[in-house]
Amino acid sequence: MERYQGWLLDLYPTPAGMALWIVGQDRSRRCYFDRQFRPAFYVRGPLGELRRLGRDLPARIRGLRATLTERLDLWSRQQVPVLSVVPPALAAFPAAVRTVRQAAPFLDLFNADLLPEQVYCYEHRVFPLAYCEIEADGDQICSLHCLDDPWATDYQLLPLRVLEIRPDCPLGNPNHGGKFSVEVKADGNTWLLDESSADEPLAQTLSEILTRYDPDLILSEWGDSYLLPRLLRQAARLGISLPLNRDPDRKPFRKRDRSYFSYGRIVFKDSATYLFGRLHVDLRNSFVCGESGLEGLFELVRLTKLPLQYCARTSTGTGITSMQLDLAYQEGILIPSQKAQPEQTKSGLELIVADRGGLVFHPKLGFHENVAELDFASMFPSIMARFNVSPETINCGCCDNSLVPELGYSICQKWRGIVPRTVAPIIAKREKYKALKKSALDPAQRAAYDARQTAMKWMLVTCFGYQGFKNARFGRIEAHEAINCFGRDRLLGAKELAESQGYEVIHALVDSLYLWKADATAADYDRLAEQIAVATGLPMAVEGIYRWINFVPSKTSPRIGVPNRYFGVMQNGKLKVRGIEMRRHDCVPLVARMQEEVLDVLRGASNRAEYLGMLETRAQPILDAYIARLRDGQATPADLVVSKRLTKYPEEYAHATHSAIAAQSLRARGVRLRPGETVDYLICDAGAKLPSERVRPVAVLDGNILYDRGEYARLLREAFQPFAIRQV
Repeated sequence: MERYQGWLLDLYPTPAGMALWIVGQDRSRRCYFDRQFRPAFYVRGPLGELRRLGRDLPARIRGLRATLTERLDLWSRQQVPVLSVVPPALAAFPAAVRTVRQAAPFLDLFNADLLPEQVYCYEHRVFPLAYCEIEADGDQICSLHCLDDPWATDYQLLPLRVLEIRPDCPLGNPNHGGKFSVEVKADGNTWLLDESSADEPLAQTLSEILTRYDPDLILSEWGDSYLLPRLLRQAARLGISLPLNRDPDRKPFRKRDRSYFSYGRIVFKDSATYLFGRLHVDLRNSFVCGESGLEGLFELVRLTKLPLQYCARTSTGTGITSMQLDLAYQEGILIPSQKAQPEQTKSGLELIVADRGGLVFHPKLGFHENVAELDFASMFPSIMARFNVSPETINCGCCDNSLVPELGYSICQKWRGIVPRTVAPIIAKREKYKALKKSALDPAQRAAYDARQTAMKWMLVTCFGYQGFKNARFGRIEAHEAINCFGRDRLLGAKELAESQGYEVIHALVDSLYLWKADATAADYDRLAEQIAVATGLPMAVEGIYRWINFVPSKTSPRIGVPNRYFGVMQNGKLKVRGIEMRRHDCVPLVARMQEEVLDVLRGASNRAEYLGMLETRAQPILDAYIARLRDGQATPADLVVSKRLTKYPEEYAHATHSAIAAQSLRARGVRLRPGETVDYLICDAGAKLPSERVRPVAVLDGNILYDRGEYARLLREAFQPFAIRQV
């Protein structure tokens, strides 16, 4: 028997059981197997049917155990009879589920479609990246003990060996065209591998680098959809051994891309390439990494118990759902395979009240000084935690109290909901990170704390939305409606309290108030925030006091304000920008840089008079200089690229919009495009009679770069307009 301590790098199911890769304190990398892990799933239905199924299943699958037992039903909060089905081995789990579905298609299955890695972590109270102690007999795990705490704030991360790889292409999606060249970094060394000039194939060179450095993590850009699939195809064609996996018995797993509708828009989910025994994260295919970097990803992995490669590519909503599933698993609550709670029947009048979102007061347009922004901290998650809003607590049947404003829904007072119990510790830990960030002296540590709290913020944000999500396992639309009701009620109460003390509401948006009062001090605003927190039962704080803030009108209706379109400078010099061009994903880089330079100048203004002076004497020359740069032909493709998301297949476009022209041009060159994908192009001649001459995809640009100087100048002038002060 051997004891071994180290960090859990990776885990995945194999025919031999659950494989665990450990990075030891001695820096060794070892693989162990848990051959005894056999998770159960449960079948619910009439008792006679369960008994019949319990007799039939062992005859169909040798070694399978089927026994009657009881588990907790979340909705009734009662123990109910179920059939516990334990397959003879981990590898037989999918076959056992299929057999039950075929033998009893009308019975309900629970715990039947969870990731085996998730269930393993739930059962053993461990999580990826955790520091553990293993007792093993050879490569067989006899016991596993987690020596780490997912709620710790100062923890030691495992010593990862990292290899970075990216395509050597300056612009756009490499799948849309261009030469196959790769930049690789490892241990301070950099290689530029060009297929046209290399002495050996790229796959062979990368194979040698992988063998020499044996990285734990391959950190890529465009690795999922472009680099790794292309390298694997080349290796297979030439008979080259490319050890992307540490596990020699497994091949990399490739998940196909797909397009789907979400909240009224088409979304494209790129393909994914998963490795075994080694980790692969594509920074271009990870929302979490895009928002909070690797530090945020590591934090979410520790909390959610999701495998790192999966967590990097899934939504933060899936992460918080995993935390709810973990809590349910520990308490023996049945986990449905799909959403089990339908929406309650409502009358038309009830729908008018229920089907509303957050409360919004349109901003008072123009330039304002000494405006304070007061925010409810994590408003919707705080409502869930404070008022016990959860799918199973709304209209529970045992309580009749009409606690939900407007709708009069009841909230259970006898059972603490699964959602509040999940979000409350996340809120608390995020507040700890925010406090640690403020007190940290080391810039790197401060940045790490900020990344972690940002990742947790996104989990809390999506937790609210998942209550109304049609596929949420523990979601329910009435809980979503109740949260909105509490939010509207508390924001309205905060507004009325502020106005009763002489404050003017300049703007209000779901969980924020923008207030002004002549000669109000920072202490006055802090005092008001404390009073609102006491009155509403929700935490509120002063986000900041603006030296000045400018609310920008709608482009289509100049007399109407847009709820989230403004820019301003706080008293500490922090610039806050929302809704203007530089914040859009499809903004031309040249336009974004112009706005950034203008705002950097205007942030020095202390009042309205200084702002107007700087706008004329210093900001206007910036715009003129950018237009002159265009006129003189000094702009580069990187300055001018336009990125637009496709809403349909290229051949389905009926009108020659710029994005349609670019997509159809790529399609004619054999590029496969899906709805939701982004196309990158330059505007060459916006007024050309031939559509193909109006724009050109960046993937097919040659040395002669021609662009429409007038059209780009128009975009610059249009982007300068929000800086003007308009008063309605």
